[in-house]
Amino acid sequence: MKLPAAALAGALLASGAAAFSPSLGAGRVATSLNVFSPPGSQGTGEGWIDPSAPVNTAASLEKTLAETLKGSTFKKRISILGSTGSIGTQTLDIVDACPDNFEVDALSAGNNAELMADQVMKYSPKVASLSTPEAADKLRSILKDRGCATMPDIVHGADGIVEAATVSTADTVVTGIVGAAGLLPTIEAIKLGKDIALANKETLISGGPVINPLVEKHGINMLPADSEHSAIFQCLQGVPPGGLRRVILTASGGAFRDFGKDELFDMCQNDPRAVQKKATTHPNWDMGAKITLDSATMMNKGLEVIEAHYLFGASYDDIDIVIHPQSIVHSMVETQDTSCIAQLGWADMRLPIVYSVSWPHRLKMPYKPLDLAEIGSLTFKAPDREKYPCIQLAYDAGKKGGTMTAVLNAANEAANEMFREDVGLGFLDIPKLIEGAMEAHKEDFKEKDVTLDDILSCDEWAREYVAENTKNVVNAPLIV
Repeated sequence: MKLPAAALAGALLASGAAAFSPSLGAGRVATSLNVFSPPGSQGTGEGWIDPSAPVNTAASLEKTLAETLKGSTFKKRISILGSTGSIGTQTLDIVDACPDNFEVDALSAGNNAELMADQVMKYSPKVASLSTPEAADKLRSILKDRGCATMPDIVHGADGIVEAATVSTADTVVTGIVGAAGLLPTIEAIKLGKDIALANKETLISGGPVINPLVEKHGINMLPADSEHSAIFQCLQGVPPGGLRRVILTASGGAFRDFGKDELFDMCQNDPRAVQKKATTHPNWDMGAKITLDSATMMNKGLEVIEAHYLFGASYDDIDIVIHPQSIVHSMVETQDTSCIAQLGWADMRLPIVYSVSWPHRLKMPYKPLDLAEIGSLTFKAPDREKYPCIQLAYDAGKKGGTMTAVLNAANEAANEMFREDVGLGFLDIPKLIEGAMEAHKEDFKEKDVTLDDILSCDEWAREYVAENTKNVVNAPLIV
């Protein structure tokens, strides 16, 4: 006899964690201690934490099953932070492809009033937010001239982003804002019980000590929308608690992956203009300027290590990086039996985004299927940490924990921006400034009971440190 989906879900969920565990002898009681083994390569669970993503626990398995059995006829109402950027526009492409599954309730962006007007006219959000009052006024004028029938609530600034993130009707917030600006609106959305499609990695890198407890308290789903963490998340579907041994993040290697260390360092000294031009061009992905430069320094991958720690709970000793120039294998997990599970796909950001807003369902999408014969070969190699000192800085900050990751992130953001603004900062000066900020922060470092105010204060201090010490790093050696 075939049970209806709802009845099947109820039957399975009624047995709780025991439905996913080995049978127990008479008189034995199932507990999280005697059913599931500790995670990690050492089998001790040392350095592991509770994940913010719905993985690695009996409760997450129950939740995934319950959501899966609801079927793919769901309707989600979404708010998009950063709607005119790369993540935002690709999310709207997904809305266009799946109009029966998604409706847009709020949009926020920078100062691109023209594109925002196009989006408002097409999607009719309840809230539209831009960075400045001037941009907001321009949006009102454009919409009025176009005869907008249903005007949204037009807001601006930091408060406007929060209003877009907390619009009452949305159940999922896509955080496509770059940098620490996405932290506060994400926190406010979590407090209202909204799921987060997380494309803003700084939310967990800076705010992990605050965000993870909030995720647990409010019972929301933190769903990764960037390619590497989405790959890990997809690989972990169905992996039981204690089954994860190791996380393996793949990296394209960025703009300088084909340069030797000495060749790159020589180029930095003798042809800094060529370095600047190349560092802001990515070989595989079409991304924003900040992330493209982070890929060149490989700080992007270092930041992803920290994000993976908070998302999936893995210790830093159990998170590895491997360079994969083809960007087809988006990341892997190793289970306790040493099996490796990988997620593959074209270098298309829509793939991780669509899973973040549709999880745990698999929507039919009009994309080109992967053709391994067309690819031909896949290659991997270990990263050179002397060539990419930002990797070690990120591991060091992550292991230190507390407020150190907020300082790492803010110092990187500030140095990254200064390099792109062409104020005389060299490519190798970026890790020097970050390292200097981390060293200086040791005097005021806070490990436990970190608050949002602590994070924001450290973020502001680190940016000031970079601005004040730019001239001091020229020709200074790296300690790492």
